[in-house]
Amino acid sequence: MIIDVSDIAREIDTGTFEEAVRRSQALRADFVVHPQRYRVLTGDRPTGPLHIGHYFGSLQNRVELQNLRIETFIVIADYQVLTDRDSVESIPENVRELVLDYLAVGLDPGTGRTHIFCHSHVPALNQLLLPFLTLVGMGELDRNPTVKEEIDAAGLKTVNAAMYTYPVHQAADILFCKGNVVPVGRDQLPHLELTRKIARRFNQRFCVDRPPVFPEPEALLSNAPKILGLDGSQKMSKSRNNAVMLRATADETAALIKKAKTDVDRHITYDPERRPEVSNLLLIASLSTGEDPHSIAARIGDGGSGTLKKVVTDALNGLLAPIRARRAALVQDPAIVRETLTRGIATATEIAEATLRETRKAMNMGYGLD
Repeated sequence: MIIDVSDIAREIDTGTFEEAVRRSQALRADFVVHPQRYRVLTGDRPTGPLHIGHYFGSLQNRVELQNLRIETFIVIADYQVLTDRDSVESIPENVRELVLDYLAVGLDPGTGRTHIFCHSHVPALNQLLLPFLTLVGMGELDRNPTVKEEIDAAGLKTVNAAMYTYPVHQAADILFCKGNVVPVGRDQLPHLELTRKIARRFNQRFCVDRPPVFPEPEALLSNAPKILGLDGSQKMSKSRNNAVMLRATADETAALIKKAKTDVDRHITYDPERRPEVSNLLLIASLSTGEDPHSIAARIGDGGSGTLKKVVTDALNGLLAPIRARRAALVQDPAIVRETLTRGIATATEIAEATLRETRKAMNMGYGLD
């Protein structure tokens, strides 16, 4: 049974980020005890292969949720690529790469708890966008800081309506399956808050004399620290040429780490404020091995950047070796991507159609046809 998990942490005021953290911690504690209460929605835009920033930031968490027996829907948000890009030629290959990366890290649709699908192939999901748009004011879309940041990051001179209504489409992605938990970073909280408002407004407007249709989803804040690119100054990104891709070979990874920016001090210390480049490499080694970054730095001591880069390379290649082996095996199966998506789309479609029927009934638009 999927429930409105806002009841779990209702005693906590939701006005500050610190309180959002406490709510997220309460969710994590309850996952272990009551996994059946939850349905998670997460996903990615198919804009290129995934890198280690994705792995440490989200993929590890998705595998953990799967292992806790929590049902998780992973949306490949292909329509949303159209919000800031003119070309669609690379989308099929990018979707393929995403699915291979998902499967390689251990996400397994065979468990029956993980569903991977493209939202462009689930018509009922996208039909929810229409009633949801009637519940949102233009001023709310104007003020959404996440959309503003994405527009600036993409360097857009003009903004199409799909970009403008991106948060509403994201609400449809979340609510079609009645997702009640969404893993997000701090900067994505405004998107999720709009989804919560849409769910609440729909229930208040159309469900006065009936049970609510939609839960108000809770934020599951990431525990992962921010991973910088190998330049040590910006977020890791393929477009900035500062990332290590999950599909990279051991030799390619070594070459990338060798070129990573450090500083002139041979004595290695973990000091993110004063030595961001060195500290970022230590953090990558720490996340790869579980060893505290201060301990790694102390062990390297006066070994300088050459020793540091060797430690990072060995740690990262050790972590990625089994993932690369699984990916190499998956690539040999030409049907695996199609089968994965077909299975996920079928499950998502069945649930979306049921939700759309319930939505139409609440809006008094069933006409005896559903």
